[in-house]
Amino acid sequence: MKQKDISALLDEPACAHNKKEKSGCAKPKPGATAGGCTFDGAQIALLPIADVAHIVHGSIACAGNSWDNRGTRSTGPTLFKIGMTTDLTEQDIIMGRGEKRLFHSIKQAIDSYHPAAVFVYNTCVPALIGDDVDSVCKEAEKRWGTPVVPVDAAGFYGTKNLGNRIAGESMVRYVCGGREPDPVPEGIEREGFKVHDIGLVGEYNIAGELWHVMPLFDELGLRVLCTLSGDARFREVQTMHRSEANMMVCSKAMVNVARKLKDAFGTPWFEGSFYGVQDVSQSLRDFARLIDDPDLTARTEELIAREEARIHEALEPWRARLKGRKVLLYTGGVKSWSVISALQDLGMTVVATGTRKSTEEDKARIRELMGEDAVMIDEGNPRKLIDMVRDNDVDILIAGGRNLYTALKARIPFLDINQEREFGYAGYVGMLELAKQLCLTVESPIWEAVRRPAPWTQAQPAIPPGAATTSSADDAPEVEPIAVEANSHA
Repeated sequence: MKQKDISALLDEPACAHNKKEKSGCAKPKPGATAGGCTFDGAQIALLPIADVAHIVHGSIACAGNSWDNRGTRSTGPTLFKIGMTTDLTEQDIIMGRGEKRLFHSIKQAIDSYHPAAVFVYNTCVPALIGDDVDSVCKEAEKRWGTPVVPVDAAGFYGTKNLGNRIAGESMVRYVCGGREPDPVPEGIEREGFKVHDIGLVGEYNIAGELWHVMPLFDELGLRVLCTLSGDARFREVQTMHRSEANMMVCSKAMVNVARKLKDAFGTPWFEGSFYGVQDVSQSLRDFARLIDDPDLTARTEELIAREEARIHEALEPWRARLKGRKVLLYTGGVKSWSVISALQDLGMTVVATGTRKSTEEDKARIRELMGEDAVMIDEGNPRKLIDMVRDNDVDILIAGGRNLYTALKARIPFLDINQEREFGYAGYVGMLELAKQLCLTVESPIWEAVRRPAPWTQAQPAIPPGAATTSSADDAPEVEPIAVEANSHA
């Protein structure tokens, strides 16, 4: 990828709040890729496309260290679970065999699995030695008739978030617009009920969260052409250009996709969230607003009224147990503000939130939810997080998996909110799961047990005068000697 293309992705103009650099992605700094490099960001952004063969062009470590680290789920194909790599060695690099190995790897993937497409991820080593990945992909597609998409995201380009955008750029450039959507089946549309096509950008179906909101869309007659990229199929990504409205779920990851689809095809978009009762309802209203169908708007309000009444009744016993509890939320991106809304719906108080991977738009939303004096954490090392928990009498730390052992060592209740989690918290149904997991964590008896002083650290009772304080050999119980039979073969 050319330097001007990388600069354009770093200087994303879709954020209205950042008046200076308009940068949704911070420029790389030494050591900044510790949380994931550009390749890692591109791979995890596209890996949920389930019927595609994902080939990592590089050393075995690039594929092995980052494969399937996002807990996405699929309703059908599992091809994305198979790790594929060209496994470049020193000999391949010295002898210039990188392009040849890639070409044969593409052929092997097509012959063995018959994928809908092949994605090729460029990494640091082939980028440094100058492998022409684009040409290899074009020739392979011409030879075998299967779409082969290059994703030029060498790790040294920058951070993980830059990799997310490069992945989105590849989809817009090579995939979107490749086919037209399937026609709506007969008998579904009727008077007062028209089917509208929508798209979700930056939704990864972590722990099956997408399935919590799909029934709502189905009931409203909103056909999701594609989710980029949770539980997606290659043929669905090809139809994204026909969406009537797009929802940007994770702003920093793929905001360039929403903006470029608007520039090229006039598709309106908005940024929303599926975490929290109010945010779910607002997202449904925003779709109805952009599509501007009076019947859809009426159906949306009816659905919201019914679902909110149902979920508020179901949440009442959980709210009684969680009301007034204090939370330290250390995450980033859309979760830095969207989860705040969900926690406030449960009556909890968020004392601070992390903003390491948040845009200026995210920070503006945080101020709306928590007030202008909201405490935002840009860099949260373990010592700082522990001090903040104790200084603010926090009841639970909600963060990513890398903070799990910090919390457990400090005897702090911890709930995983990032991509490795096993539970889905999106949608109205997801609120019940979130409340349940919060109660299970905060009310666990283990915290009282581990915070008590250890028995051996407490004062021992005094020994009465005259009591024996030592034991002699005469007091020891008699032990019969063990007879050992001689072994003649010894």
